[in-house]
Amino acid sequence: MPQLCAVERLDPQPPASNPVWQGHKPGDGAIYTRLCISDLGSAATGTTEIGVPIVPQVFWAAAAPGVHVDPEELAREAVDKMLLTGPGIASPRAAGRYVVGMPMWMWVTKSPTTYGPNSASATLAGVTVTAVAEVSSIRWDMGDGASPVVCSGPGTKYEASMGKAPSPDCGHVYDKVATSTPAGRFHGTATATWTVDWKVTSGPAENGEFTQNRQSGFTVDVREVQVLN
Repeated sequence: MPQLCAVERLDPQPPASNPVWQGHKPGDGAIYTRLCISDLGSAATGTTEIGVPIVPQVFWAAAAPGVHVDPEELAREAVDKMLLTGPGIASPRAAGRYVVGMPMWMWVTKSPTTYGPNSASATLAGVTVTAVAEVSSIRWDMGDGASPVVCSGPGTKYEASMGKAPSPDCGHVYDKVATSTPAGRFHGTATATWTVDWKVTSGPAENGEFTQNRQSGFTVDVREVQVLN
């Protein structure tokens, strides 16, 4: 489990009688504390949780211990502060009814937590990293067994004037009714890939990029056109 750690010299120092000195004298060195924050993120799922502090370690050292700061881990801590989520799905609507063979338009609403851009910073041991996150693509698994639809943007909102035209950038056509499923609806997912660009804004110059995924679910009621005689 990755950790971010900071080491600080205790001020004031404990009295010489304190057992933390381990038999050493104050003139031989000093007492330090090491405080670490665990990163509870999962590389497999792309999920993250805000780090939690671990009980500080108090120790004697003859000289100030060096502190290694991994700027990418610091960037991930900054992303934790953003509270990023899965896409804010506007269409397909849970209460909507859709028709076999008719183009469906998919789109999402944009906000700092559902689409970006979003930014935050994190600091440790004098090093500050600023991260900027934004959705670079959304993978739509439509729940009907068809190949996923990957859209590079939020999609285009449908207007009645569009008629039966397919979406210009993010759409799908169902070729069977949802009543063929046990629940009577197709259950799909929209998975956003967030691209995070980060750079050290205070400390040794360094920058980088990584991605994280966030997912939202949706249901679709797809039926056949009813013809009246």
